[in-house]
Parts: sequence; structure tokens; C-alpha cells
Amino acid sequence: MRRFALLAASAFLASTSVALAASPSFTTIDNPGDPTFNQLLAISNAGLIAGYFGSGAPGHPNQAYTIKPPYTSFTPFVVQGSEQTQLTALNGSTYVGFWSGTNFGPNNGAPQDANYGFIRTILPSGKQQTILVNDLSANAPAIANVLGINASLNAVGFYLDAYGNSHGFVYNVTTGVYTSVTIPGATQVTATGINASNLISGFYADNKGVTHAFLKPLSGGSPIEFTVPGAQVTQFFGVNDNGEAVGSYQVTPSDITHGLTYNPANAAWVTLDDPNGVGGTVINGLNDKGQAVGFYTDAAGNVDGMLINNAF
Repeated sequence: MRRFALLAASAFLASTSVALAASPSFTTIDNPGDPTFNQLLAISNAGLIAGYFGSGAPGHPNQAYTIKPPYTSFTPFVVQGSEQTQLTALNGSTYVGFWSGTNFGPNNGAPQDANYGFIRTILPSGKQQTILVNDLSANAPAIANVLGINASLNAVGFYLDAYGNSHGFVYNVTTGVYTSVTIPGATQVTATGINASNLISGFYADNKGVTHAFLKPLSGGSPIEFTVPGAQVTQFFGVNDNGEAVGSYQVTPSDITHGLTYNPANAAWVTLDDPNGVGGTVINGLNDKGQAVGFYTDAAGNVDGMLINNAF
């Protein structure tokens, strides 16, 4: 069970003439439970980070955690009855992600572990209320992941149909209503994040096999579509309340993957790679204060969690 296939990266490089306000700084954060594989997926404005360790291979299950400044102590995050958990986003007292009851690992690259989305709210009493998002997928094994949530309790994610095609959705926790996230001409859609203005981030594939990133209002308006020039794959994995997005891109299938930031206000995009990420960099989440999180692959082949300050 893994959120996204790790593709890869190189060193920091500005991709437009727009200069960053301050130089980005990179900090590695790895849970000692498995220093060979960590991914950081979300960060709040208070600096609370959601991540997990364990590759998902047999005997190395995904195990979710949170960690807050000064980033010295990890707190496990567990879904009852699960063998694996990924915590993908957090907003106030609400946490979302997905879990699996097995740890078979992939078979020739194909998933064998079913993934079920969850939305957990910590009530004022301290009790936990958990909603399971299990009834969307017709794929075998079932894949239904929750990847983002905003303060209005609109959660986003994707599920796989019986043919293995991904479909983006929004789930409103208050009403229990699902809304499809669609892009004209797309063969597959994944919704990855949603901000306070109900602006959705994600990516889609077209009928030529090219993957494009998008930002799309939940209702009304037209999507903003973005593709790094010449890239085969461009993906947004998160969007903050300023409308800024982060993700990754890959020029060709044999190329490494590069971290990406994008500002729709001026269409400025920047390649942002960890200096130690000789095997790849992916940026998964960001807050409103210029901080972002993700992961990179180092020279030893380990996947390391990454915090970026001054990402914007």
C-alpha cells in the first residue's frame, strides 16, 4: 500500500524568471521505526506534520504518525483493525487518510492490499468519531482513498472502478453527499487537496497518456490546467488557502521526478528538489506560511521525509 508510485528527482532549479522571496531550506525528518522509508504528506499552519514509515512491502507495513515542532517526537496514528495506515491530510481536529487490513505488498507492481478511506474528527469531549469511506470502489482489491479536507469538512480523494480507472470525488462530512470531480476530456481523475475556498487540486490523464495537473473550483468557474512544458507527467498533490499548489513532474518515463510549486496568480512555477534527492523529489503538502513537506530518494536508495521552509 502506497499513496503514489515514487518516480524520482535532482537539484534545485528555478524554472521561471520569478525569484523566490527567500532561499528554500530543507530538513530531513525520518521516523527511526524505519529510517529506510518515510513520506511526509501534510503540514498545518501550526507546523504539525502528517507522515508515515514503511514501504508497504510484505513485513514493512505503512505506519502513520504525526510530529510537531521541534520535530523530535513521533506520535503513532492508528485506525482500529488496520494492518496499514496512511495519514494524508489534517485540518484542525479532523484527520483523513486511508487504511488496509492486510500487508501483502504489490504483485508485479499491482496492488494486493485493499485501501479504504477514513475521516476522523476529535470531538470537544476528546472522543473520536471516524467515518469510513468504503463503498465507492468496484475494483478488486478495492481502492478508495481520502487525500484532503478543508475547514468546511469537504473531503477529497479518488476511487478505482471495476476497470482500474480512477475517479475523483468530494465527500461532505456534514451532509454525507458525494460529488464527482470531472475534467472534460479526461480518462482518469484524481482529487488530492481542497482549500478553504473549495478550490480542488489534482491531476488527470488524457487519451494520449499525458498526465496534467489542475486546480478546480468545487462549483462554478473553469479549471486551471497546468503541464510543465514537455513533461509526460505533471501532478498537483496539495493546495493552500492562498491558492498555491505543490506536486511533482516527470519529463519522460525514464526521467527522474522533480518537486514542483505553482502559483496560479501569475502562473509562475518552480522546480524545487531536495539537494540530497539524487533519486527523486516529490512535494505532497503545504501550509499558508510557505512551508511544504514531501520526500526524496537519497544516494543509498532510502526514501526520506522532507520539510521545506520558504517553499514560496
